[in-house]
Amino acid sequence: MAGNSKKVIYAALVGNSLIAVTKFFAAAMTGSSAMLSEGVHSLVDTGNQGLLLYGLKASKKPADKNFPFGHGKEVYFWSFVVAILIFAVGAGISIYEGIHHILHPAEIGNPMINYIVLGLAMVFEGGALFFAVTEFGKAKGKMKTLEAVRHGKDPTLFVVLFEDSAAMLGLLFAFVGIWLSQVTGNAVWDGVASVLIGCILAGTAAWLAFETKSLLIGESADEETRRGIREIVAREEGVNRVNEVLTLHMGPEYILATLSLEFSDSLNISDVERIVQSMDVNIKKEYPIVKRVYMEAEDFYPHEKDV
Repeated sequence: MAGNSKKVIYAALVGNSLIAVTKFFAAAMTGSSAMLSEGVHSLVDTGNQGLLLYGLKASKKPADKNFPFGHGKEVYFWSFVVAILIFAVGAGISIYEGIHHILHPAEIGNPMINYIVLGLAMVFEGGALFFAVTEFGKAKGKMKTLEAVRHGKDPTLFVVLFEDSAAMLGLLFAFVGIWLSQVTGNAVWDGVASVLIGCILAGTAAWLAFETKSLLIGESADEETRRGIREIVAREEGVNRVNEVLTLHMGPEYILATLSLEFSDSLNISDVERIVQSMDVNIKKEYPIVKRVYMEAEDFYPHEKDV
């Protein structure tokens, strides 16, 4: 999964870097507010991909005494920062610039440059979006897109997917705004397009922040994994009851599992140790993503009120 994430991010990074340069050049040549907003949009996206790559690298740092479970949540933190940057920088500048041009409209010079740049940007952005959709499709399997986003544990994939989707929609608004300004002779439409681009970015940022917040707080493993762990320990001889199975994603590829089990009273300490070791091996063999398993032996009574 991490390898797929890096491929998607690198593809978007290269595309957005080239697109940002051409958009700023076109904005400088024509004075288009929408094109300037699009340039800011691509520049922010480029910086965001850099932050996501840093997050993936930082998440691979080994565990130490201060972070005994590793740094896997780094990728969640930086994904959340990306959402904030999209909102604060991308959406804020675009909306401000758009309102300024609505209040003080300025004629767009040589709009053909904008059309050429927008056309090239759509080609590059479309390629990056296609790559992101393809990799996301592989990752989500049979799940629907929204379901995969809600339950996905690797935010880097859907962050890039959202960014690229918003970028394509923004390009369409920019194209329409510039075209309307040209055919009507009213430069206000260029400012309106800039405001709409800002609103798209704000909506994208809000959705990303919402989706990454739960990962940052701490989401459990998916239901299938939780059920599978319960079945593995339940069939172990000497386990009378599985009281509780709690899981926590410490990163996209790291699950911490804690189990409460009621063992047979006839077992001695050596038997319990043997059974615990067997369950630990079987769980990690079936689910390699489960890196740590902690078990406690206790009666069912404390858990009756939770059942």
